[in-house]
Amino acid sequence: MKKILLLTMMLMGTFVMALAQEPATEKKSAEIKFDKLLHNFGKFSEKEPVVSCTFTFTNVGEEPLVINQAVPSCGCTVPEYTKLPVKPGDKGEIKVTYNGTGKFPGHFKKSITVRTNGAVEMTRLYIEGDMEEAAPQNQ
Repeated sequence: MKKILLLTMMLMGTFVMALAQEPATEKKSAEIKFDKLLHNFGKFSEKEPVVSCTFTFTNVGEEPLVINQAVPSCGCTVPEYTKLPVKPGDKGEIKVTYNGTGKFPGHFKKSITVRTNGAVEMTRLYIEGDMEEAAPQNQ
């Protein structure tokens, strides 16, 4: 009987303490929003196998946005991005370069995983295209 009484009093005490706590104010963090998540290079020749594009984003949150890292799915893709915080409402860019040198012609699709301090911590960007075989030169 003493155990039941003690357990009941503990539960009531916990309930009262939970009600007495002030509600937490919701703080909006940084939030990244990209203009697009996919860039298609279309067709390009293996004679000029290096192509680049730029992904533009906006910090739509209320805190400064920091890109912690941008990791490509393979070594043929190189992302470049600012290491400085992006203020709320400001825009930033991630430049992505694909180097098809030594790769077989044809379709490719690569991803870049972007990690931030934002509400959504991870976003994937994609690039794709068709590298066409260069016509053999007549001698």
